[in-house]
Amino acid sequence: MALKRIRFLPSTYFSGGSRRRLATHAPTPDKDCRVLTPPYPTLLAKLAHVQKEYLGSRPLSLAEKILYSHLDDPEKSLNGLGSDGKGRVRGERYLQLKPARVAMQDASAQLQFMTCGLPTSAVPTSIHCDHLIQANVGAEADLKRSIESNREVFDFLESAARKYGIEFWGPGSGIIHQIVLENYASPGMLMLGTDSHTPNAGGLGCLAIGVGGADAVDAMTHTPWELKAPSIVGIHLTGKMSGWTTPKDLILHIAGKLTVRGGTGRVLEYFGPGVHDQSCTGLATISNMGAEVGATTSAFPYTAKMGAYLRATGRSPVADAADWAARQGFLAADEGVEYDEVIEVNLSELEPTINGPFTPDLSTPLSKFAQFVATNGWKNEVSAGLIGSCTNSSYEDMSRVTSIAQQAKSAGLKTKVPFLCTPGSEQIRATIERDGFTEALEDVGAVVLANACGPCIGQWNRAEKKGEENAILTSFNRNFKGRNDANSKTMNFLASPEIVTAMAFSGQLTFNPVTDSLIGADGKPFKFAPPRGNMLPSNGFTPGNQSLTPSPSPLAVPETEVAISPTSTRLEVLAPFPSHFKPGGSLELPPLKVLMRVRGKCTTDHISAAGPWLKYKGHLTNISENTLFTATNDEGGEVNVAFDYTKDGEKITGTIPEVAKRFKSRGEPWALVVDQNYGEGSAREHAAMQPRFLGCGLIIARSFARIHETNLKKQGILPLWFLNKDDYAMISSGDVVETVGLEDVINGSSDATVRLKVTRPGGEIVWVETRHTMSADQLRWLRSGSALNYIKELAAST
Repeated sequence: MALKRIRFLPSTYFSGGSRRRLATHAPTPDKDCRVLTPPYPTLLAKLAHVQKEYLGSRPLSLAEKILYSHLDDPEKSLNGLGSDGKGRVRGERYLQLKPARVAMQDASAQLQFMTCGLPTSAVPTSIHCDHLIQANVGAEADLKRSIESNREVFDFLESAARKYGIEFWGPGSGIIHQIVLENYASPGMLMLGTDSHTPNAGGLGCLAIGVGGADAVDAMTHTPWELKAPSIVGIHLTGKMSGWTTPKDLILHIAGKLTVRGGTGRVLEYFGPGVHDQSCTGLATISNMGAEVGATTSAFPYTAKMGAYLRATGRSPVADAADWAARQGFLAADEGVEYDEVIEVNLSELEPTINGPFTPDLSTPLSKFAQFVATNGWKNEVSAGLIGSCTNSSYEDMSRVTSIAQQAKSAGLKTKVPFLCTPGSEQIRATIERDGFTEALEDVGAVVLANACGPCIGQWNRAEKKGEENAILTSFNRNFKGRNDANSKTMNFLASPEIVTAMAFSGQLTFNPVTDSLIGADGKPFKFAPPRGNMLPSNGFTPGNQSLTPSPSPLAVPETEVAISPTSTRLEVLAPFPSHFKPGGSLELPPLKVLMRVRGKCTTDHISAAGPWLKYKGHLTNISENTLFTATNDEGGEVNVAFDYTKDGEKITGTIPEVAKRFKSRGEPWALVVDQNYGEGSAREHAAMQPRFLGCGLIIARSFARIHETNLKKQGILPLWFLNKDDYAMISSGDVVETVGLEDVINGSSDATVRLKVTRPGGEIVWVETRHTMSADQLRWLRSGSALNYIKELAAST
């Protein structure tokens, strides 16, 4: 492919100076919003039909309104309810939905969509290059180096986008979630994104759900996308934030209340007067981090501030249409709606909060954090402060931290530790540079990074503190061990960007800017005033380098050759996974040898590590070398250790990927036994694809995280839940597991259950009771070997 066709390498991008030059300072003009505006009359008509035929007059939550108005075939999803509205949907029914948009980051769903043989995506779709840009010395050099080192991946993504008519946001354009908020999200829209923080678009009243790539392919192929109707948690906001308190503190507080499992199978729906005081980007921060409690997504009623944001970002027609839909009652919950649980939060009583280390739900109010540090015996040191990422990189965030930087400069202070700032998009970068924020931050010691995920997902070339215990403060959303700098001893504490910034000037974990003072250059005590900022730029946004912005709704160019070299170590064409079942044979899984019993927290970071491994996302063979290699084996407590057994019973030790590959080479399918909330964290689909590639057919868990459980089903792995969680300890490595009853379940027996016959190496047999969560369609995926296989079978039969 000719280099001149790669739009993410314009010669004007690298100016050679210390700052990139802006292409224009003009305010954002209105866009063509025909594709961006939800068809509100059609959605309202669908909702009215569903209420009349199946739900009766009962009040509905906002999330239910959006879901029901996007049903593909209401009869298939809601049959048998009757018009009296007495039937239970939440937590019971599988909904067949038609999402309106898909967003994909890097090499995720594209390779799977290519296997379907379709000429273009059935819904508007975008590709975003944000995960492969490594932070090191600063935006310009980092971006240039990352483009060179990842050129073949970006070439592939750009060629796939051109071939299938997909909007392509190249490297440097920004983080997927910020770009979606600025360009695509609309109130009342249902959209999917191949990242767990897709709910960020909830800041604009969009019902945005993070999924794996195979789920995205459903929408892209016009296949109904299936979701078990979530329970709805109402979060009632009263009072008003003041001082140092921010929307980030609200979601950090909520995470502490709900824990990392508390939102599983649930939508967090916010209501009350406190919602309307928040900016659109503040609401985005809240909905973004709902992923940390396992929530399906978060929902907010349409507000005047959402309308203002739409107009400021060139989408006045969308705002006008949303104003009309809101007057029809579509974009808010009905009065009198019954939530499955209600959480009350008085924003006037909320204070700044810090969460961590090592888990996003360990929540400590700032006023108690110094004691928390002392109790744990940690050094009173901050080794770095990082702000930005998809969670907190808005204009408002940057304006507020700039007010802190300007106060520090007036007192003659500079940051005492490395202070890294990540703009969320090229539009944010250009606007904060125009308005003087970038200069103000750099003047006090900040390094402004490229518009990309960077350190938030492990793309941080951090030379210092390797192997040392240290503490960093970030405004990111996730803080698992080793996530940011590959050092498992780095304690990442999550806080608002304002608190992170203030602490960067103190260098101490126990510093509380609300109450404590620093010593200024004049030797006198200096105390920060509460930060101030603007929700939107008074002079409008400026787009910056417009060559990074794709043409809207591009036409497919089917003759385009997708750029995948057969000798590449970064990309490979996906081969279909085989079915577990022989034609005409039994519909029980074949006997599976247990690879290991995983102990404790096992996130998608443990199953498929990020950081330097992200470069192999397009090459399943190579990325599978990291499978589960930071997981803890419950038999001995060692990390990345698994056991194989000879015919004589001799135990052979190896790494987890080594033993899994040994099983695969012998043609032995295998099973995993796992603990609570298995697959917590990112929507990282490779955490399901890699075990499947290596031969896994069954995973038995005390509990699963929602996205990961669905990803397993999509890839043809059967997830089962222990009926008795204590049975977790009854199955060990080397045991052989057989399903009993799966055939009845597949054949549609309504009362069938799946039992496990476990044969131990010595011949002893034990039985384990399980439950499954497989819908009829999901069972068809399993029978076909994967959801993609089933989609192709359907296409071939029509």
